[in-house]
Amino acid sequence: MSITRFRFEDLRVYQSALVFVSRVYAIIKIWPPLYKFSLADQFQRAALSIPLNIAEGSGRTTKDFQHFLAVARGLCYECIAILSVAKNEKLVSESEYLKVYEEVGILAKTLTALRSSVSHVPSK
Repeated sequence: MSITRFRFEDLRVYQSALVFVSRVYAIIKIWPPLYKFSLADQFQRAALSIPLNIAEGSGRTTKDFQHFLAVARGLCYECIAILSVAKNEKLVSESEYLKVYEEVGILAKTLTALRSSVSHVPSK
């Protein structure tokens, strides 16, 4: 039996977002209980919402898809702010901070590029 894939599943940015979610889960797994239900929860929800917005938006009109991509990009920025707090609280090392910062930065740039390219596609 062959499973039909959804279009968004083939998007490189969607695949990258899934990898990013896994990275965030691995990071917060070892945080002390003090941060589990505040910073960790917010980090997890923001990261998870990135691929969710890509998926949901892909099934909408072109204009709506652009909006969902912009929301996903905003969530990348939210992750950067959370990551900065985590670094300040010594929850992540400087090297881990830089690695994740770069990863989320690339994700945000890719979302921007996709949003721009989608603008040249006629609306549904």
